[in-house]
Amino acid sequence: MARRPLPRILSTGSAQLTRSRELARTAADSATDVLHPLITITRGLRRLASAGRRKWSDTPKDRRGPLLFLVASLFLVVALVPYGPLLAAVVLMAAAAWHGRDRTRSQPEGPDKSRTQRLSALYEALVPYFSAAGDPAPLYAHGGAWEKAFPAYEFDDSGRVRHLVIRYPAYFTDGEAESRARIEHLLTAKAGRGREYLFSWDEEGNQLTVTALAPLPTDIAAQRFVTAPGETVLGFTDPAEVQRTLPLGYGEEQRDVPPVVWRTGLRSTEPHLLALGQAGSGTSTLLRSIALQALQHGDVLIVDGGGTGEFACLTGRDRVLAVECGLAGVLASLEWAATETERRLIAVNRARQAGHPPPEDTKRPLWLLLDRPTAFTHLAAADGRKDPQALLQVPLRHGRAVGVTVVVAEQFDSAEALSDAVRQHTRARVVLGPATAEQLKAVLGAPPHTTPLPVVPAGRGYARLGTKPVHRLQVPTTPDPYDDATSDAHRQAVLDLLPPKTTPADGERVPEPTEAVTEAVAEPS
Repeated sequence: MARRPLPRILSTGSAQLTRSRELARTAADSATDVLHPLITITRGLRRLASAGRRKWSDTPKDRRGPLLFLVASLFLVVALVPYGPLLAAVVLMAAAAWHGRDRTRSQPEGPDKSRTQRLSALYEALVPYFSAAGDPAPLYAHGGAWEKAFPAYEFDDSGRVRHLVIRYPAYFTDGEAESRARIEHLLTAKAGRGREYLFSWDEEGNQLTVTALAPLPTDIAAQRFVTAPGETVLGFTDPAEVQRTLPLGYGEEQRDVPPVVWRTGLRSTEPHLLALGQAGSGTSTLLRSIALQALQHGDVLIVDGGGTGEFACLTGRDRVLAVECGLAGVLASLEWAATETERRLIAVNRARQAGHPPPEDTKRPLWLLLDRPTAFTHLAAADGRKDPQALLQVPLRHGRAVGVTVVVAEQFDSAEALSDAVRQHTRARVVLGPATAEQLKAVLGAPPHTTPLPVVPAGRGYARLGTKPVHRLQVPTTPDPYDDATSDAHRQAVLDLLPPKTTPADGERVPEPTEAVTEAVAEPS
């Protein structure tokens, strides 16, 4: 059956419509060019009138009379002078044309000489990696044009590359991690050291986007975060990495900052966390921040293996079960935690078999925060006692079902002493402080998309929750309030978040450390 042709109005309507639009656009451009002087003069007259009104409104009332007399005298002189009105009109039109000109500065086409040299240097450095001997039309060649290889680029105020889109040939092995790492290392060295770069590889389009990231804010103090029960804010990251923001207070100001939220509980796939870093990198600060958030809805048990009193501010507080610094207390506390986990498991199992909801005492979250637990491993081995990490197997394996969460913070030099249970069951990972790419990949399970820096502020690092992407992380400033080096603002921010002191059974009030020191000084010797 022959296909019937379309009606003429349908087959030619789109072409006529396109032609009509082009004619209308051409006519509008022509009219704009012809009427451009008139438009300029009209704009200038409007600006002169606005200036005259502002001058009249700014003039005091007692001076408006002499001003009117002066203007009238000028009009009289212009009217009496031969060709005065014509000259006045010419002067007025010239002034209007001057004030009505387009004041937007025309941007120069292309970068300046210094930036062109920088782009040329980047292009020449990429030639050995993006060129092949048998390529008939090479995109990269010594002395070639960099304009085709870099379709988009931006510079910062210092003249360094801020954003760059790089085209590369299809035969480049962008699927191999080693090849990509060589290119990223080269660009980091040539584009400017001391900054973090985000590399986005488009393997389908054969393009690499390089973006210089701004430093994460380090002035976020400890505060109450707007989160749901079971959500813990580990820190803050780049706006493009997460789809959520939290309102935070910066003194009198308030900003929305993207957080890295760690979810715990029954349906969490990353119920436990491991944080590693160098000495002074901020792992203890991270534990204090987690403890202050966990005390809102649950109980906290702290093991301080550092022995420096980093968690003395939490001693004797409500919902803080213990802050252990000795081997005997650590063993007793962790043994109780393992027994409590088993008790909760048995209670939940019996309730489910009977068709009842879980008991309320099994729903309350229990947090086990361990700072440098490997220190007690060596002490236990020397004393012939049980390794405290062995008591963490039950909370690590079965704690998610009964609301028990384990957080371990350790330093890189003692990471090999961590038990297999800690390594296997802590699927939420955090690395703070300076670290090599190999260390980040070994701990996080995947390399970050940014280049790590050799020098970073305290609390700065990377985080990965399970199999999710690696995020840059900045831990909120949560110092020890009893440290003399802490500023008054940060000390008060932490003290405001601490729960009150636990009231003893006899009803006596436990004095604060500052009050106890004052009483000791007041007593006569």
